[in-house]
Amino acid sequence: MTRELNLMAFVVFATTLFMRTVDPIIPQIAIGLGVTATTAALLSSGFTLPYALIQPLLGALADMLSKARLIIACMLSLSVITLVAGFATSFEAMMACRVLAGIAAGGVFPIALAITGDRVPVKQRQVAIGRILFAAMSGNLLGASGSGIIADFAGWRSVFFVTAGIGLLALAIAIPSFRQMRETPGRFDLSTFVPNYRAVFSNPLAKFCFGAVFMEAIFMFGVFPYMASLLHTEGVTSASIAGIVIAGFGVGGIGYTMTVSWLLAHVGPQRLMAAGGMIIASCLLVISLRAPWPVEFVNFVVLGFGFYTLHGCIQVFVTELAPSARGSAMAGHSAFFFLGQAVGPVIYGLGLRSIGIAPVLVLGALVLTITGWVCAWRLRYPAPATA
Repeated sequence: MTRELNLMAFVVFATTLFMRTVDPIIPQIAIGLGVTATTAALLSSGFTLPYALIQPLLGALADMLSKARLIIACMLSLSVITLVAGFATSFEAMMACRVLAGIAAGGVFPIALAITGDRVPVKQRQVAIGRILFAAMSGNLLGASGSGIIADFAGWRSVFFVTAGIGLLALAIAIPSFRQMRETPGRFDLSTFVPNYRAVFSNPLAKFCFGAVFMEAIFMFGVFPYMASLLHTEGVTSASIAGIVIAGFGVGGIGYTMTVSWLLAHVGPQRLMAAGGMIIASCLLVISLRAPWPVEFVNFVVLGFGFYTLHGCIQVFVTELAPSARGSAMAGHSAFFFLGQAVGPVIYGLGLRSIGIAPVLVLGALVLTITGWVCAWRLRYPAPATA
């Protein structure tokens, strides 16, 4: 079991490098492709919207067929598409690559969580998921900070080339271990598609789990593509600095994974969810004050910690919504989460062009405070399983 969890953590680390690499270099991409920074920020939605929309299909395929083989196919596709993106000469071509990359990326992280759910008992699952999240946050941390540094020294196109190379190298290392993974062979059967999702959504907790991550994604991740531009208006034009600030989120996530066992034992899931919502809200209010970048870095560290105190608890409940259709449940979770990440930049962009970004941040702080308290009230551990 430990060996398989380490493998899942490794592939998640490699693929989450792709998630936040574009955010710190939005201004450079905008200049390079001749569009505004607000338009270039939509590349984030271009990745996350198809990531969300493809989840029902990928989740069903994971339950029907081999989860490991699906991850291999998606990792290969993601790396090749990212390599092609580095050669894009127009915004339209870059957007097309980001859309295809989002589709491919959708078959890695959620399926890795489903495999973890298959192999780890529910009482130990939050700690195991914490290990996967540690890998994800490490990937986000290196992806965000590394992309800014690479862009400053070698140009923004190099970010895509380096990321693709790392993905292909990770895949070559992981394939032999995937081949040794024992999975019960499945078969392609579309007749299971509707029953699996019916089982997931018949659980009364589904609406709270999926609704909560949708709100998280809109009002928290929606501001990420605009952080580099906000720092630009404060005179901080270095992509490296923008990457460091955004990478603070990953540092906070790592802090959560290192303390999750203690937090569960001494605080408990319900208090963690309520506290997480309030921590996120406080950090959004700090962003609205447009503080100097060192303060923003610390703020993003706290934001990452607060986010995972709420999100990590929700993920455990999702794995038990329908144990017989765990791939579909995790796909539903990712669909709502990344759909929110696709909507978020649009909402913040509208606010930036009309009333300003601060009122949207204040609204987000209020919504996420309520979200944390509702989760603490309605989600009870262990979640009742529905098959």
